Amino acid sequence: MTDAPPDSPDPDIAEAEREALHDLQLGLEHIYKGYGSLLTFHHQIGHAMNRLADAESELREAGHEEWADALRDDHLPAGAVEDQWTYELVTAFRESFLSDVASFESEVRDELVDGLDHVTERQQQARWRERAGGDSED
Repeated sequence: MTDAPPDSPDPDIAEAEREALHDLQLGLEHIYKGYGSLLTFHHQIGHAMNRLADAESELREAGHEEWADALRDDHLPAGAVEDQWTYELVTAFRESFLSDVASFESEVRDELVDGLDHVTERQQQARWRERAGGDSED
């Protein structure tokens, strides 16, 4: 990076670098959205398991011991994916892939634009404000 101030809306970087930063940031944002979906999955499965636990008691109360035992022994302790419960999937995703990509994206931004984020959006904001007749921050 050259002499542009770190908070400049238009850091002095090559177009290919700007595009790479933009794609890295968008990619990371989509990973965060996926993480949100994974959290939703975790919560939905948790609610479902609570209902199944209720059904176990209700089946037992209705005299269906075998079905109640099957829920208790086979389904309630089972993992959602292989033997993993959803909290384990959430934790593994957050501590591995999400963390690794977020660190990588941050490292690239630190090196290319002193950590400035949303470079493309900052440039667009500056262009649109200039086109509108000046900076709206006054």
